Amino acid sequence: MSPPKVWNMLELRALKEWLSNNSKRWLWVILALAACLGVYSRFFILELNTPALRPEPQRSISIQHRDNPTVQPSVQHQEMSKADPQTKLQRRIDVPLLTPWLAPIVWDGTFDKDILNEQFQGRNITIGLTVFAIKKYVVFLKLFLETAEKYFMVGYKVNYYVFTDRPGDVPKIPLREGRKVITLVVRNYTRWQDICMHRMEMISNFSHQHFFQEVDYLACMDVDMKFSDHLGVEILSNLFGTLHPGFYGTQPKAFTYERRPRSQAYIPKGKGDFYYAGGFFGGEVQQVYEVTKACHEAMLIDKSNNIEAVWHDESHLNKYLFLHKPTKVLSPEYLWDERLLGRPAFLRKLRYVAVPKNHAKIRNK
Repeated sequence: MSPPKVWNMLELRALKEWLSNNSKRWLWVILALAACLGVYSRFFILELNTPALRPEPQRSISIQHRDNPTVQPSVQHQEMSKADPQTKLQRRIDVPLLTPWLAPIVWDGTFDKDILNEQFQGRNITIGLTVFAIKKYVVFLKLFLETAEKYFMVGYKVNYYVFTDRPGDVPKIPLREGRKVITLVVRNYTRWQDICMHRMEMISNFSHQHFFQEVDYLACMDVDMKFSDHLGVEILSNLFGTLHPGFYGTQPKAFTYERRPRSQAYIPKGKGDFYYAGGFFGGEVQQVYEVTKACHEAMLIDKSNNIEAVWHDESHLNKYLFLHKPTKVLSPEYLWDERLLGRPAFLRKLRYVAVPKNHAKIRNK
């Protein structure tokens, strides 16, 4: 080990001169570091304590409207400044906006129809709408078509496909440019349940004859309804279903799924995400074809086993959407019955509503 170095006078003098010549340079470096630390502390610490820049607390809402312990995922929403012109599109904290598989749930205030129209109008799309006016249900058709012309897909080409056994009773109403009514003659059935069950068969059968060649999207809707507000391209997706208004806010154990294992529509207790209405579903034509074909085939198997699902085609639709998650879900404002359910505060719009008629008498005719 070498002995420690002994500094001589010449070396000490040289060190002193070097420090003297570089002291100003080091001082500037120290001052610059101090200034940077000051800016950092002000921006990231002091300013975050002011109301203008403090992050708003994030709010979580469960996927179901009311408490639902079976649903774990939640979506967080951060409120925007009141000065932001798009704030109205971000403030729905009273309703669920995403499914557990992250598909959007469409409500008023969650989309900008002008932006969506800019995106879709350049694509030159045609939307098909299927509706069944069998037997006495043809009396609903005039109001259905008149209100559709006022509110449904305004500005787009639309084909109304009317399935009916009474083609002579299909009303002639004024139509916007690029829109037409196409009458598809089908047989009727003794029971209204059979009419419901065969809707899936008819839609799938006519997909190859009409839908694949004539439209890009297909919406399948009930005729005993009317349009009462804007209903446009915000609904369009690969596959969409509509939350049943009678089960909105309830827990899955209350859903009236088919619970008998013998049926192809069977969904076990403790399973299921939402209860979808049979009166409004759709998507791209290929997807609608696959839905209706699968449901029809499942109903044929049930028939061979001498069983009928509790809610007929709606039960089979729920089973399909349980296994094949929709890419978009429409809120109950897209299918509502104000006579039975009133108008709760979370409904800002009523877009497609039940006609105030006594349907029970019609179904027995």
